[in-house]
Amino acid sequence: MTPPLPGRRAALGLGTALLAGPALAQGPSRTLRAIVGFPPGGTSDIVARLLVERMRAGGAGQAIVDNRPGAGGRLALQNLKGSAPDGTAFVQTPASMLTIYPHLYPRTLGYDPIADFTPVSPVCIFPFGFAVRTDHPARDLAGYIAWAKARPNGADFASPVPGSMPHFIGTQLARSAGITLNHVPYRGSAPAMQDLLSGTISATLLPIGESMPHHRAGAMRILAVTSPQRMPNVPDIPTMAESGHPDLTHEEWYGVFLPARAPEAVVAALHQSVVSAVGTPEMREALARIELAPLTLSPADFAARLRRERDAWGPIVSASGFVPED
Repeated sequence: MTPPLPGRRAALGLGTALLAGPALAQGPSRTLRAIVGFPPGGTSDIVARLLVERMRAGGAGQAIVDNRPGAGGRLALQNLKGSAPDGTAFVQTPASMLTIYPHLYPRTLGYDPIADFTPVSPVCIFPFGFAVRTDHPARDLAGYIAWAKARPNGADFASPVPGSMPHFIGTQLARSAGITLNHVPYRGSAPAMQDLLSGTISATLLPIGESMPHHRAGAMRILAVTSPQRMPNVPDIPTMAESGHPDLTHEEWYGVFLPARAPEAVVAALHQSVVSAVGTPEMREALARIELAPLTLSPADFAARLRRERDAWGPIVSASGFVPED
């Protein structure tokens, strides 16, 4: 976890820093909004509520989760773009909205991931798992690839959303392994999981937290994970790199952003509030229960990571040939 930022301003509470910003006539009694681009009950919403709860306990004052679902998370970022940069509103978003979407919607996205937002810090990170039913003949990823090669029309795999990170990891796997993998998009992880367990599809690429309960219950088998190293809680599952596909090392993070032009004091104070919240035992334990690992970075390091990942996904998206409907 990143240590607290040095200096007096970073040590101030969030409410104090807000008083330093412009157009704050109402004072610190205003409500802090954590904007989330997905409905209540999903992983992004759960993480945001955990974060806000710990921020309130740490002295951030009134804070709520403001769900703005729609357009695959884009509406929340568009809403933040139009908000005042005074620290009263921030967005918590998955990485894909800022790293992959710019390559999918170059003309219609409605925001620039670099110019329109101020990175504060990630909150947590997670990999994806490539899984089959337990009665599938493949015992590992190499076995699945051999099985797919033996099928005249290749094999299929499900992702939770078209244009999502697991969608493009699947297309990468097909090219890396020299196999045909037919992408079957779903509207969420739950229906994709149901079709895997019913035998309708042969494999899924889903967030590890969505797959792990079924893996532990013996209903499905995770053949490989996309994390850089094996996951400590399931050390028997190899990584994609160990399975011969190092280019398939990808993780998704949930990150906190302010609007562009947010004052330095506001950025520093919100960063400190996020770091303190993520560092609490309660937050770390709650994240671990849903297979998420805590992660915080300085605003500068987070901005650099965002740029690297945005640039890296461009050629991957282009090579996939995927064209979104909108």
